[in-house]
Amino acid sequence: MRVATTSAPAEPDQAGQTERGLPTQVRLLIAARAVNQLGAFSLAFLTVLLSRDLGAGLATAGAVSAAFGLATIPSRLLGGRLAERCGPRRTILIGLLGCAAAQLGLAAAPDLALAAVFAIVLGLAFELYEPPSQAMIADAVRPADRTAAFALLTTALSVGNMGAGLVADLVGRSNLRWLFVVDAASCLACALLVRCSLEPDAARPRRAGAPKESGSGAGSGTTSPWRDRTLLLVTAGGTVFASIYMLIIVALPLSLAGYGLNPASAGLLMAASTLTLVVVRPVMRIRRIAELPVGSMFAGGYVLMALGLAGFALAHTLPTLLGPTALISIGELLVMGRSLALVSDLAPPGAAARYLAVYGLSWGVATFLAPLLSAWLLAAGGPALLWWVVAGVCVANAPASALVAGLAAGQGCIERA
Repeated sequence: MRVATTSAPAEPDQAGQTERGLPTQVRLLIAARAVNQLGAFSLAFLTVLLSRDLGAGLATAGAVSAAFGLATIPSRLLGGRLAERCGPRRTILIGLLGCAAAQLGLAAAPDLALAAVFAIVLGLAFELYEPPSQAMIADAVRPADRTAAFALLTTALSVGNMGAGLVADLVGRSNLRWLFVVDAASCLACALLVRCSLEPDAARPRRAGAPKESGSGAGSGTTSPWRDRTLLLVTAGGTVFASIYMLIIVALPLSLAGYGLNPASAGLLMAASTLTLVVVRPVMRIRRIAELPVGSMFAGGYVLMALGLAGFALAHTLPTLLGPTALISIGELLVMGRSLALVSDLAPPGAAARYLAVYGLSWGVATFLAPLLSAWLLAAGGPALLWWVVAGVCVANAPASALVAGLAAGQGCIERA
């Protein structure tokens, strides 16, 4: 797959690295992940599918979605282990094929019990490919290039999300089950790209000129990630961010229904969110902005998210929800890519997959909590209460995230020295 660039392609060196600093293998992996993301919007409709098509109550549907989220926690840890023992490419393929099979099972499930089984199976496969994907990127580029690499990954996934949002709006209006079929097809397409374009694990060379870092204390190669206190602090902060992110994904269709709008219109809002990211990302590369302290970027991101969520609480029509959606998107952009770069910098040589797996547990916890919290808040006070509460969490987390991010950035610099 070709990755679009804004200039003529640079000549690669012997390691496959372009003049823009990112190896060809990284670009191919990011392109494959973007293809997978084209069908990734189905999970936002899991609770709606269970309640509308299979007759589950809101609490029951939320519990099944939470079970899916709980299953992603061991999936993430297993992905990190398999990446080290079996190789990242094999682990990515196992995860994608497992997700495709479970998605097809959900699409065909005749009753709630079988749908719950496939939801749990999906959770067990869902996070397998995240740690190896992220570790391949972290290990293939210089530490100074990691923020740019993960920002490109975030943008590519966002572009995939834009396509996914349009698919959700078109397909979801007729039958929600077809969303899971589309998601399964995107997993299979991504697996094919990974299989055909990425080098086998045994033959995949390390990036030429990659620095051999050494560290001590929390960052030493003999130290378990669970003993790295800075990593655990970053993971705790990441859990707050991931919970906010997943709650928006899960609650948005239900919130639209509460306002009397079609839940499938959430796909249009997510497409608008992605368009915002594509437009704003070049601005983020302006030197004065890119060189801001990471703590300031985190705090600013949470403030923008809070403003957008407050807009969700006040706006009740689709056009008036577009502005708040843009604010939330910009806030997420300031936080997400830099978090992965921070964790990669903390990891000792060869341990990026394990560190990223531990940090990624935040998404498993968030995927477990989000359906339960959204169902409880919606039942207690409707969409307005839900969005005001989440906005308040963003405001409270802004200074804490700035402090933790600054601490992690300082330790990462020490580890690379």
